[in-house]
Amino acid sequence: MWLPGYRVELDAKAVPGVDNNLSGLTFDPDLNLLWAVTNGPNELLALSRDGDVERRYSLDGFHDVEAVSYAGNGQLVIAEERRQSLVIVDIPIDEYGKLSPDRPLSLDQYSALTLALGKEDNKGLEGLAYDLKGDRLFVTKERDPRQLLEVSGLRASLEGGVSLHVRDMSNLVKDKVFATDLSSVVFDQQSGHLILLSDESKLLIEMTDEGKVVSFRSLARGFAGLLKGIPQAEGVTIDDEGYLYVVSEPNLFYRFTRETD
Repeated sequence: MWLPGYRVELDAKAVPGVDNNLSGLTFDPDLNLLWAVTNGPNELLALSRDGDVERRYSLDGFHDVEAVSYAGNGQLVIAEERRQSLVIVDIPIDEYGKLSPDRPLSLDQYSALTLALGKEDNKGLEGLAYDLKGDRLFVTKERDPRQLLEVSGLRASLEGGVSLHVRDMSNLVKDKVFATDLSSVVFDQQSGHLILLSDESKLLIEMTDEGKVVSFRSLARGFAGLLKGIPQAEGVTIDDEGYLYVVSEPNLFYRFTRETD
């Protein structure tokens, strides 16, 4: 991807109708939109690429929702941070393949799995990224300690008969990633690289799945054309045209584009 080539073109837009706790972010290539979550209240938001809310669905029975990732086949994976739970949610569409009107989505209607990352606290599951081609889900734990896991076989297990395999990649983060926390992650299907987001260090870091750091981009004031540093970056994603998006608490939306030579 080469992150130094990105520059902000939509800078700190306040997402209409969202007051606080805007968190995870993912791109849905089927519906050509973005999904985000909030955890106060717990909601799933359909966003345009300009950061406008197109639909909002309350997440009934969910607790401390922190991350979301598109998982193919009309489904999303939503992470509950403290419960360390991954919930597989069917995207709410009607018989014509269009988004359903705003309505509640109830936890007891969906399959879920739990990852044991230690004691339940507010430093649990923080970021999700799904590799559509490789059927791998990457999961980050924010800190104390920072962790990066690769969960293989998610789609295959949902379709029956295949066990999940978890690979702990935390040693790669410990040795190579110079950031104090991991607030989000996205998998770039074109390059096969991971993009890690650090809120505390105000950084985007591009790395291979073998731990080689390829590039990075500061999200501090003055870098990438930012008028101010991103205050509390909580979610990152990439769309099918190569645009990069970041959301920050309380309710800020950023879009970055590659600079042309």
